[in-house]
This record gives sequence, structure tokens and C-alpha cells, in this order.
Amino acid sequence: MPDQISIKDKSEGAKHIKITPFRSGVRKTTPHKHNNYFEIVYLSAGKGQHLIDHQQYEVAPPVIFFIRREQIHGFDLHQDIEPTGFVLIVKKLFINNSFDGELKALFSKASNHTCLYLDKVDTIQQLFELLVKENETGSLPVIEGLLKALLAKILQAAQPTSKSVTTKKTDLYQHYLELLSTNKPVKNQVAHYAGLLNTTPQNLNAICRKAANQTAAGLLAEFIISEARRLLLYTHNTVAETAFALDFKDTSHFIKYFKRFTGLTPQAYRNIP
Repeated sequence: MPDQISIKDKSEGAKHIKITPFRSGVRKTTPHKHNNYFEIVYLSAGKGQHLIDHQQYEVAPPVIFFIRREQIHGFDLHQDIEPTGFVLIVKKLFINNSFDGELKALFSKASNHTCLYLDKVDTIQQLFELLVKENETGSLPVIEGLLKALLAKILQAAQPTSKSVTTKKTDLYQHYLELLSTNKPVKNQVAHYAGLLNTTPQNLNAICRKAANQTAAGLLAEFIISEARRLLLYTHNTVAETAFALDFKDTSHFIKYFKRFTGLTPQAYRNIP
């Protein structure tokens, strides 16, 4: 392996999601990583090996591979079987900007896996095909709906395998994300959610760092900013009411907090045409 791991970028500029058929000519790729997006590879045909972070996974279609940002991966596929499938690229901003909590929860659950061997893939194949067509037109609400359906079907069709990453720690991380999406009212305190999960803030922080390379406070901040955007755009709440709904006791603190993450004050964000 070379001393310097190459970084590949298959995204297209400002586009936050991209889906294309798996290139039939690809058989072997040098180990590389992607530092600004999450990649989902679905193979309906092909044979060989897929290296992900120094672990070999058998390419035994139908199979789904989830490659997180900064993971090193590379294919070594047999020459005698033409690989077919799809490659789906999702940038973090696509998920961050979504107001759909269920989509975020499904995405987080899927990203806890590395390799899933599937059963009953007719619907999954159709959803990938529909995403390819819809992505050409750029209809974001439809793309989000199809992606949510696809992730749900993938998780539903997955066969139990020791090659998937399922541990108590990732379960706790997933439960934390689910609490953020479902537990109301919102609390701007990691300790509150750690208590609901019967763990300490320090342990929750360590688990989030391992599962997502982010602190528990960072994930909470992302959720609060997403909720703030939703409330500012889709309700008539005042900035003060929005701050109170998100557990800020002081409106000026909320304004500074929102501006630190978005570069805009809440009112300026609301006034964007």
C-alpha cells in the first residue's frame, strides 16, 4: 500500500447527493478514501473482495457496502463476471439540511453497518433505478422520500451476518440519535440524554466519537440547529419563542449560538428569499 492514501471525489460540486450505475469496467481499485461524503455501494452481480479499513468482505451479491468518510477501501473483483449495481453518494450537508427526522434516524442506523447481504431485492433494485431517474431532475422532496424508502427496505431485507457492525456501543449511539429525534421537548444538555440512556455524559461522548467521529455535544448542536431552521422557516414563532422551544433561557444566547453555526442571525435566516 502506498505511503500516501489517495483521496477520490466522485461528487459533483454543489450537489449533495449523486447516484449512478456501478461502472461495469471497474474490477480493481487502489485503496483510497473519500473525505467529504458517505458512499453506499449496491452490487447485484459480481464476485471478488472488497477491502474496507484493512478488513476483507466477500462480494456475494446481492450485497450493500456502506463506506463512511475517511474509511479506506478498494475493490478486487473477478474478471470473468461483470459487476452491476449502483453507487450512491451522500454528503453530510444533505442529511444536515433535511427536516425529516425519520430519514436521519434511518441513515444513522444504516451507517452503523459496513456490509449487509440482502434478500428479496426486487423493490431495492427498483428504488435505486427510480433514484437515478429522479436525481436527474433534481426534485429534492421526491429524492428524500425515495432515499428513506430505500434505506428502510435495505435494513428490512438484510440477512444476519457477523460481518456487519452491530455492537452495544453502536446501539447506544443509535438510541441517542433516536432520542434527539423523538424525545420532546428538546433539551440543550447532553447530560439529560445520557441520563435517559442510563449512562454518563463522558461515556456517551466516547461512544459518539467512536461511532461518528463527533462528540455527543456536536451531534446535539447539529440537531438543535436543524430544528431551529425548521421552526424559523415553517412556523410563525418569534425568535424568542423558537429559543424557548429549544431550551434556551436567553434569546441573545440563542441568536449567538445560531449565528456561530450558520453565519446568520435567526431573523436573517428567516428572511432569506
